[in-house]
Amino acid sequence: MSEEVSPRRRQLFWVLLAIAIGLSVQSMWDKEPRPQQTPYSSFLQLIESDQLSSVEIADTQIHATQKSGPKLLVKRIPGQDSDELVELLRAHKVEFTGTRVETPWWQSFLIGLAMPLAFVMLLYWMFSRRLGKAGPMSFGRSAAKIYDRSKDKAVTFDDVAGVDEAKAELREFVDFLQNPTRYASLGAHLPRGALLVGPPGTGKTLLARAVAGEANVPFFSISGSEFVEMFVGVGAARVRSLFEQAKERAPCIVFLDELDAIGKSRGGLGTMATNDEREQTLNQLLIEIDGFEDNAGVIVMAATNRPETLDPALVRAGRFDRQILVSRPDIRGREAILAIHARKVTMLDDSILRDVARRTPGMSGADLANVVNEAALAAARRGGKGVELQDFEEAVDRIQLGLKKAAHIMSRAERARVAFHEGGHALVALSVKHADPVHKVTIVPRGIGALGATLQLPTDDHYLMTREELADQLCVMLAGRSAEKLIYGTESTGASDDLERATETARAMVCRYGMS
Repeated sequence: MSEEVSPRRRQLFWVLLAIAIGLSVQSMWDKEPRPQQTPYSSFLQLIESDQLSSVEIADTQIHATQKSGPKLLVKRIPGQDSDELVELLRAHKVEFTGTRVETPWWQSFLIGLAMPLAFVMLLYWMFSRRLGKAGPMSFGRSAAKIYDRSKDKAVTFDDVAGVDEAKAELREFVDFLQNPTRYASLGAHLPRGALLVGPPGTGKTLLARAVAGEANVPFFSISGSEFVEMFVGVGAARVRSLFEQAKERAPCIVFLDELDAIGKSRGGLGTMATNDEREQTLNQLLIEIDGFEDNAGVIVMAATNRPETLDPALVRAGRFDRQILVSRPDIRGREAILAIHARKVTMLDDSILRDVARRTPGMSGADLANVVNEAALAAARRGGKGVELQDFEEAVDRIQLGLKKAAHIMSRAERARVAFHEGGHALVALSVKHADPVHKVTIVPRGIGALGATLQLPTDDHYLMTREELADQLCVMLAGRSAEKLIYGTESTGASDDLERATETARAMVCRYGMS
């Protein structure tokens, strides 16, 4: 850091030194005897005693020259009648003139320069902080991060799990980067762009890096929001700079994360409120992907979780014409992802990962990585020698239900009501045909407003649900409220979340699924 800051400090030092030398020289050139400060009463006495030869009258002060002696400086009295002073000077035959006291030119120069200079220095400081090491002269330069296998740890397909279909699709890109002549000899060319579509945390960025690692080519990574700045034209300039760098290091992969930040549709109701800078950036991106220039060897990959908002020109054939779905993993995929992340922690039994995978339906790869980390933290808190199933149970409960409220003290009557409520959920779940098996019942308060929970563990992932299965779900949701009313003869507020979920399910059955 010192090597970057010291040249700036040296330049500032030389500028300040030059200003100081200039002011010193100017002060020596203009060096005159300083006038003597004199009270106004003494000034009048000198006039009456005929000791003054000339007087210069200004707005706020008077310069007087004595017949013998130093020059005098007299402060004028506010509201004084200048006519009386003029008559007095005439009576004693003293030469007098009116003058305006002017500020020296160097003072006017410094005063006029101070505000613009301060403004420029403020802008420079703001842009330096915004752009980091690149400095304010790099507005149009791409800020893409470059990952090179020779310098950075390579990510391969072995580090990615749970998205086998997407991996199979992307192996074609790897083969093209490794054997381009085989495709060229047949007259075939790979799609210019691949758009990875899927929910957040499913591993879209990791997949793109794995393609670069498998093909052993440079990998340029940048977020869509980094193209747009406060100055017009900066986004388009950064797009040009990015592809110029990519062409120099081809074959390579350019990865645009959060593509919807610059690739939103230019039509529709939002046309009147369109950001021109964003449009210029998008237009330049369209030209670079499929324009007049040859981008041979540069594969563009992008990721988004909102493909419906993208401009049609961006996803047409010849640009991002290959859309690859990166969905949440199934139970086998979750087990494989857990196994990858479990390499970094000390496991006492790897076979428990199957049970953890069953306990985490709907979780993405990022969520599962968090589960493994929370399990390791739980094992460290209890002083264990390795991560066990109880640590994973604690981690999943912590993520799904929230923290335990150790200081939350309920009365005995409240605990009994919560126990009956959760017991109703468990009994009905065990009784109906299509409910998932009950895994755990707890009355330990967790999270915000959760006084207890009944956890069911599905035997497999479900992609379709029948009317009967949804009806059994409704029975389990409402069983807690029914148990309270059966035991106590009245209801409480503890079933508010159950009623909300049951209402949502019932509305979906009628309005969306046509099961009325």
